[in-house]
Amino acid sequence: MAYDLEEQEQLDELKAWWKQYGTLVILVVVAFFASLAAYQGWRYYRNTQAQAAVTLYTQLEQADQAGDGKKARAIAAQIVDKYGSTAYAVLASLVAARHAFASGDLAAAKARLQWVTERAREEEIRDVARLRLAAVLLDEKKYEEALKLVETKPVETMTGLYADLKGDIFLAQSKVPEARGAYQLALDKSQADSPYRATLQLKLDSLGEAR
Repeated sequence: MAYDLEEQEQLDELKAWWKQYGTLVILVVVAFFASLAAYQGWRYYRNTQAQAAVTLYTQLEQADQAGDGKKARAIAAQIVDKYGSTAYAVLASLVAARHAFASGDLAAAKARLQWVTERAREEEIRDVARLRLAAVLLDEKKYEEALKLVETKPVETMTGLYADLKGDIFLAQSKVPEARGAYQLALDKSQADSPYRATLQLKLDSLGEAR
């Protein structure tokens, strides 16, 4: 096939360009498809991980509802060990911590709750774990450590709960004025129709009048 002069020049330019950049183009295309394959593989892996975690978490819920703390803690450990990057690992740790505390294993409860405070992505879940960890420390009479945790500013919806526990810590230290102030804040932050207000009012009343 014959080419006119202009077409021949264009072909020569294309050949020269391909000679100079052809290898680079091939590498870019290969890298793109390799990245795409890796991304698809990662998505498949994450989905597979999540599905497996869901199956185990369902078993965990069943054990929890049945009151089988030993089984619940064992399943939670599997979820954390195998699927620690999923949201189910955080939820499983909270359940395991509750059963550990109920059985008197405070060390295990603290370990699980500390793990959640370090790994949870949602602020609310971190605040829940921090609050429960402070409660465990209070039970151990580690007042300063517990107080340090509840002095961390939580999400607004948990301000009252943090203040309530802070009041308990102050009271355990015989710091009555500080306890009264914390309980009053918790009462102020509670909903007007919440039955929880009655408990807070009892705590306040038990302290007597402020001097």
